[in-house]
Amino acid sequence: MSIKDDAQRIHANLLEKTDPEAVERINHFAFDEVQADVDLPDRAKMLSMLAYLLGMQGVDEHKVMLPVALDNGVSPVEAKEVLYQAVDYLGLGRVFPFFKATNDILTARGVDLPLASQATTTMENRLEKGEETQISLFGPQMKDFAKKGTINKCLVDNCFGDYYTRKDRDREMVTFCYIAAQGGCEPQLLAHAQTNIKLGNDKEFLMKIIEQNVPFIGHPRSLNAVTVVNQADEAVNGKD
Repeated sequence: MSIKDDAQRIHANLLEKTDPEAVERINHFAFDEVQADVDLPDRAKMLSMLAYLLGMQGVDEHKVMLPVALDNGVSPVEAKEVLYQAVDYLGLGRVFPFFKATNDILTARGVDLPLASQATTTMENRLEKGEETQISLFGPQMKDFAKKGTINKCLVDNCFGDYYTRKDRDREMVTFCYIAAQGGCEPQLLAHAQTNIKLGNDKEFLMKIIEQNVPFIGHPRSLNAVTVVNQADEAVNGKD
């Protein structure tokens, strides 16, 4: 099967009897038009979608699309890593319902939980390793950032030490998606867009990630993200 076939079938099963007109347009826009326009690997499409759905609190759509993601390039470990990392960017209050939804789906598919640990730090070295990771991503100016206040320290040991050091890639792309989806955090989105570009996730890639997820978060926040990516690319690469 494919993202298109799987997603269209599931949405049709849920809505065709009650909302045939709506599901016709939804399935065409989200899984014909957009999927055809966006040239990305299935795994990138699905990881970004899971992060976007977390960011905009789409737990019911997450229940629909997580099985599609698992059938199209995303492993159970990767799905869980997107979930765990979200706690720092969205807050436990917003992420907690997704734990049950994810666990129920994985269990129903015969996945044994808990999964193997992906941690690379301990409670004793998470601050040190978090600072190393933060500096590697954002530059030497982040040295001693943790000493500037309590929230700063939490950002270093929890966000970077607990999550960014874990055994997975694509964390900056995933972070960009969380922030773009929740809206109202454009300064942070700009910083992470710049870091993505510096890491090789260039303007073209980020624009494709945004377009891929327009059906899930709508046009206003997508257009905001486009503006931020243009600003980030200019800051990193200069004007054309």
